[in-house]
Amino acid sequence: MADCAPLIVGLGGTLRHGSSTQFAVERALDYAGRLGATTRMFAGPELELPFYAPETPDRSQRATALVDALRQADGVVIGSPGYHGSVSGLIKNALDYAEDLSRDPRPYLDGRAVGLIAAGAGMQAAVTTLGMLRDVTHALRGTPTPYGVVFNSTDKSRERTSKTELQLETLAEQIVALASALRG
Repeated sequence: MADCAPLIVGLGGTLRHGSSTQFAVERALDYAGRLGATTRMFAGPELELPFYAPETPDRSQRATALVDALRQADGVVIGSPGYHGSVSGLIKNALDYAEDLSRDPRPYLDGRAVGLIAAGAGMQAAVTTLGMLRDVTHALRGTPTPYGVVFNSTDKSRERTSKTELQLETLAEQIVALASALRG
């Protein structure tokens, strides 16, 4: 396994196809792929899952695919829009499915690098959401990258786009390096 490319799983976005958060996670995965990682993206409809219910062992095909991908992942990129100062319900529900990994040899996101991306209609929402994503990552025993990406999704200027691309490239470099180091 040590000579295989790390698997980086991305999850993020909204139910709106092509959302800015989905685009950012996809760009981070693209950069990770250029660095030799294998990637898998879960966005939009793939994240439209039944509310997580730990007492119900039956899982939809989408939920099973997500849990299986997280189980195999060396790293995870999570992107969420900032909704009222918090992580979106869509992303939080998807992350709740990590509970299905609780009895695995690597429970939850243990031993996995986690890169975080937060978008908001203002920087306050994005920064608050990034903090919440870090808290959730720690609760799931994941190892967040030192660098997290935040951006104002309403700013469509070329300068913002260039800065965001640089942030996403930095995040990809860190997640590939950290994922590779954590798996030995």
